[in-house]
Amino acid sequence: MLTKRLAVLPLALAAAFGAQAASTTKYLIYTESGKQMGEQVVEQQDDGLTRVRFIYKNNGRGPELSEQFRVGADGTMTEYAVKGNSTFGAVVDERFARKGDQAEWKSTSEQGKKTVAGPAAYVPLNSSFEVISTAITALAAAPDNKLPLLPSGTLSQTRLDSLEITSAAGQKQTVQLLAQTGIGLSPSFMWATTGAKPRLFAVIIPGFMNALEEGWQNAIPELAKRQKAAESKMLADVATKLQHPLPGLTLVKNARVFDSEKATVGAPSDIYILRGRITSVQPAGSPARDAANTIDAGGRIVLPGLFDMHGHVDRWSGALNISAGVTSVRDMGNDNAQMQAMLDETTDGRLLGPQVVPAGFLEGESQYSANGGFVVKDLQGAKDAIDWYAQRGYPQLKIYNSFPKDILKDTVAYAHTRGMRVSGHVPAGLRAQQALDAGYDEIQHINQVLLNFFVKPDTETRNLNRFVLPAEKVADLDFNSKPVKDFVAQLAKKQIAIDPTMSAFAFLKQRDGDVNEPYADFAANMPPDVARGFSVGSMKIDGAEQLKRYEKSYGKMVDFVGVMYRAGVPIVAGTDDIAGFTLHSELALLVKAGLTPAQALQVATRNGARYTRTSNDRGSITPGKLADLVLVDGDPTKDIKDVRKVSAVITRGYVIYPGEIDTALGIAPFVKDAPTVAKTAAAVAEAGGGNDGARNRIEASARKHD
Repeated sequence: MLTKRLAVLPLALAAAFGAQAASTTKYLIYTESGKQMGEQVVEQQDDGLTRVRFIYKNNGRGPELSEQFRVGADGTMTEYAVKGNSTFGAVVDERFARKGDQAEWKSTSEQGKKTVAGPAAYVPLNSSFEVISTAITALAAAPDNKLPLLPSGTLSQTRLDSLEITSAAGQKQTVQLLAQTGIGLSPSFMWATTGAKPRLFAVIIPGFMNALEEGWQNAIPELAKRQKAAESKMLADVATKLQHPLPGLTLVKNARVFDSEKATVGAPSDIYILRGRITSVQPAGSPARDAANTIDAGGRIVLPGLFDMHGHVDRWSGALNISAGVTSVRDMGNDNAQMQAMLDETTDGRLLGPQVVPAGFLEGESQYSANGGFVVKDLQGAKDAIDWYAQRGYPQLKIYNSFPKDILKDTVAYAHTRGMRVSGHVPAGLRAQQALDAGYDEIQHINQVLLNFFVKPDTETRNLNRFVLPAEKVADLDFNSKPVKDFVAQLAKKQIAIDPTMSAFAFLKQRDGDVNEPYADFAANMPPDVARGFSVGSMKIDGAEQLKRYEKSYGKMVDFVGVMYRAGVPIVAGTDDIAGFTLHSELALLVKAGLTPAQALQVATRNGARYTRTSNDRGSITPGKLADLVLVDGDPTKDIKDVRKVSAVITRGYVIYPGEIDTALGIAPFVKDAPTVAKTAAAVAEAGGGNDGARNRIEASARKHD
């Protein structure tokens, strides 16, 4: 579900407007490959009213909204209104007004009022890029380039770079790269015009999408290149501050090791680490010889590094994964060039993040196509793509919704000859059973599994039907019926792995105003603007009866994961949602499905390694394997919620403290104390005197490169 990333992006669309525009600016939105996916038209009226119309469609879905607003003398909005539908069809209806010092707002999920003096920028829950444009202008005029936000928070803006560009028609202008912090969990980057009143020029999201003024498309490559360089400086600084090297021999003493094969916790042990690998595991208190670094686990449970088996990695999500104890992520679809760059940066220690196991993304051409990886027309194109992935060590192929079904079996067979596992969505016009017959080794998402019992050859599953049908029909599905039992038996017999991503699909029963289930246990720790979005519904749900039905269907989806697990079907733990934190939610949902907490942890460790083919290196705390260790307060083998209490993470020869990452991102830490590293004098000298800080906010990193 690549476009779930758009849930945190301000996008909008409108129908036709009747008023005459004093000026019009048009933005076009493209995929990384250059295919147009939408547009935004900004009409500024003579009376000061701004209207926006925008459409964005990717992978069969996208927001369709209508927006209008006015700004005051300080450049912030004094009135604002937006209507339409969100990415998954939920109704959007939001208003804001400020008169003097009184501000009020109301949407389908919240309403509030506040007395405020001086400039303050309202942050809509759904909006167009033009709202960013107004913020750019207002921040440029604000003291220290900072603005208070409504309902809460502070927005900051930093200039990172400037560049003269030339349009296809030969026009020249200078644009500037800006970073805004204070909204979300990472900086937002945008290109703006220069001058006294700068406005938005372009938004570049590497590997995903580009939006910029019409006529300047030829500038995208250079803009992307310069933005990547600026981001890399910021990310390298973050990595340096938050990754504490462990040179020489490291002893983690008094650790209660989780045995991922037996799903049990052993007696206290001492774990020895050298050059990023486990060299020995001894009973606690065994004689130590010249350890350069000593970490006293203090009787904490130590888990093997957790796996998120369904990520779509970007350069800023790594810190969130590490802070949650996720040291390995299987990336299930990305821009190929972007993925290769991230793998290089992580290997070199310039990017704070987990070790990534990439799955090659393969899609077919249609109006519904997703646009990551390779989009192919025929078998030869599919084979060429598979060769590219195999030569770069991708252990798995992921097939997507529009892949040509007539070449599916031959494509799967060819991938198998190249030593790759094959998984994915079920191509339109087929059922999950037919994907198994074609040779699939794994299926992504619980909806793709259960659609097997509802679709016909002419059912369109590339649009919202793939969500609506399960939400409507799973409530009445009889798990004891012969078709269901036979299907589950075949999954077990063939050992077809299932990647259910239950956390991601909780949106099917989300009601406006309620915190969605996967976010409930960590919403209070999040920055207010992030937590605010957890109460926004995604699906269009008409009334209490439909809500009740969707809740029942989702509950049975969770139950079905338990049915499969007990039948011997391999389950893996993936998110396809907010990095790190929702893996913990996925584990809680596995427990809700009937697994014990220890079995859920086994799924996230042993099964993760097994189904990424990395068991030789990961998945257990065993001599010779990578020292990917997660020190946890409490006992997550008894209460799965304790898995959120990560006090320290060791990976790739570094110790990393989630509390430092959380503080840098404005997140309230989940633990109070972390185990410290006692170093010998020689180790301190080798590390260059240690690390001085690591608690500075990422925003400070942005300012450093102004």
